[in-house]
Amino acid sequence: MFIRRLGAIGAVAALTFTMAACGSDDTTDTADGGDTGTGEDTGAGGDDGAMMDSLRIGIKFDQPGLGLREGDAYTGFDVQVAEYIAGQLGVDAANIEWVEAPSAQRETLLETDQVDLVVATYSITDERKERVSFAGPYFIAGQGLLVRADETEITGPDTLEGKVLCSVTGSTPAQRIADEYPGVQLQEYGTYSECLPALLSGQIDAITTDDTILAGYAAQDQYAGQLKLAGEPFSEERYGVGTQKGSELCQEVNAAIEAMIEEGAWEQAVQDTLGAADFTPGPGNPPEVVEDCA
Repeated sequence: MFIRRLGAIGAVAALTFTMAACGSDDTTDTADGGDTGTGEDTGAGGDDGAMMDSLRIGIKFDQPGLGLREGDAYTGFDVQVAEYIAGQLGVDAANIEWVEAPSAQRETLLETDQVDLVVATYSITDERKERVSFAGPYFIAGQGLLVRADETEITGPDTLEGKVLCSVTGSTPAQRIADEYPGVQLQEYGTYSECLPALLSGQIDAITTDDTILAGYAAQDQYAGQLKLAGEPFSEERYGVGTQKGSELCQEVNAAIEAMIEEGAWEQAVQDTLGAADFTPGPGNPPEVVEDCA
């Protein structure tokens, strides 16, 4: 049972704003060739000065339970958060243009005006705040370890000496392993889904990233009985919604996140998307929105 914060919050005001164009005015393709729609710039970063009637939102395309693309369908907790925020901003879900946002490209997508928001297990860090503005947090996660079901030696970060781990280039978990666990052999791939075959075949010993992401993979039908989470989370990852630096949109997103938590939609989204993995959000959830969008 989740504990909701008490007290009412104000209704989210209708959002009307204009923005000067920055970056390309007709290109929204990601650097790795993700399918991002027609390329028409009609989102919040558009250069026509019109009232916003659509949003370009960066998500992960390969994270079950969080951000997953299957054909033309997009599912997961981050997707539901993004759709709720869009609704509070007056944008129907049908008018969201989903853009693939690999970990290493999230800042660039915002800085080059290819997306208006990034909702992609995007940990808030001081280094990233130099380049983008964050709303949130909307979730508190923790770094974990995913291993084969028959693994007995790995029980937490203190048992990783000499082990081969896989994570994603540009991610906070990969940087933490590199900085704090020098005895670990770290292999970095473009996406977490690329790590899974290597884990199942024994080429690596564990995948490390946020426990939410790992739970989503472990819950997939094709991996039933083959994978498990090892030990307790060993970090605190505060997921935020990335916006372009200094964007007026950031404060509106904060209000939308508060509304989602207050109305119970946050709790329902967790159950809908991560409940199948028998996953319970850790301490601090649902979070208090504290980012000032500086």
